[in-house]
Amino acid sequence: MSADTEERLRRWRLVLGGEQDGTGVQLTGADAGMDRALGSLYGERSAGLGGSAPKVARWLGDIRGYFPSSVVQVMQRDAVDRLGLTRLLMEPELLEAVEPDVHLVGTLLSLGRALPETTRETARAVVRKVVAELERRIATRTRSVVGGALDRSARTHRPRHRDIDWDRTIRANLQNYLPEQHTVVPERLVGYARAGRSVKKEVILCIDQSGSMAASVVHSSVFGAVLASMPSLTTRLVAFDTEVVDLTDALDDPVDVLFGVQLGGGTDINRALAYCQSRITRPADTVVVLISDLYEGGIRDEMLRRVAAMKAAGVQFIALLALSDEGAPAYDREHAAALAALGAPAFACTPDLFPELMAAAIQKLPLPIPEGTAATA
Repeated sequence: MSADTEERLRRWRLVLGGEQDGTGVQLTGADAGMDRALGSLYGERSAGLGGSAPKVARWLGDIRGYFPSSVVQVMQRDAVDRLGLTRLLMEPELLEAVEPDVHLVGTLLSLGRALPETTRETARAVVRKVVAELERRIATRTRSVVGGALDRSARTHRPRHRDIDWDRTIRANLQNYLPEQHTVVPERLVGYARAGRSVKKEVILCIDQSGSMAASVVHSSVFGAVLASMPSLTTRLVAFDTEVVDLTDALDDPVDVLFGVQLGGGTDINRALAYCQSRITRPADTVVVLISDLYEGGIRDEMLRRVAAMKAAGVQFIALLALSDEGAPAYDREHAAALAALGAPAFACTPDLFPELMAAAIQKLPLPIPEGTAATA
């Protein structure tokens, strides 16, 4: 038997996960350990993990040794879903052995007040690690892209002399170059409004905290904190289910924001939008981002009237069906189409696209909506 054939049979044995799989391969060493780890979760022996924290802790250590981080995160998620291990996450020793990721944070947040006091600090440490990684990934780029959009939106063609942007003014008037005088006649001046003395734009993130939106809640909280750190923006973060909570005062620490969220429960989008609408003071300079799967438990027609009224007043209104790497979840297509008919696009957005989305909204430019993802009327 060739080496290539042996390798293929070995891989099939690991995939099939059984002694009577027809490959005739006997696993040894690390392969046998990997097979045991997979069998504990996906095989007939999976029930053996269910009730014992020490067994789960050993299993978590094993899979971290055998598999890359991305695979470990998927297996952890499957363990929670398939084997009902959520209650074991309440034990700090077990939490310390887990590979932190956005979905684990969502699970911890869903436990909320059920987390015992002995586990809360460990849970916060896990959440803080994930948040720090997300901030590292998105903060610099978000500030750069959104900051540039704010600068461009503040340009004026009637600047004071000290506010003239000479580089852009020259480029805008190159057609007026006089060769004999070796000069450009600046018929059109380009400069910046004196925006340093006042806030230029307001952003309201309105986040659905129902259980299906867990990953979106995590990303939204981190983006909210980054946007709140930009002096030219006023950022408000509102979370809702059937109740509405304004978490703006906690935006300097997204971990505090996340622990102020209570995942689960019903949904009243109309009530949340009523609160957001009451906080808008400068409609033409305001961007409202509703992050929700649009399963409305409140008054549907009133919700749509509120969106129409905000848009008529000049508010930039965007509905994100998700703000996560997973793409569009299940969502209410009828409500999404109704929003689209009002000129309020409804689509899923990845974290990588969000800075460009906000930049376009701030400048009132066409949104960078991925092809085929927007709901249509």
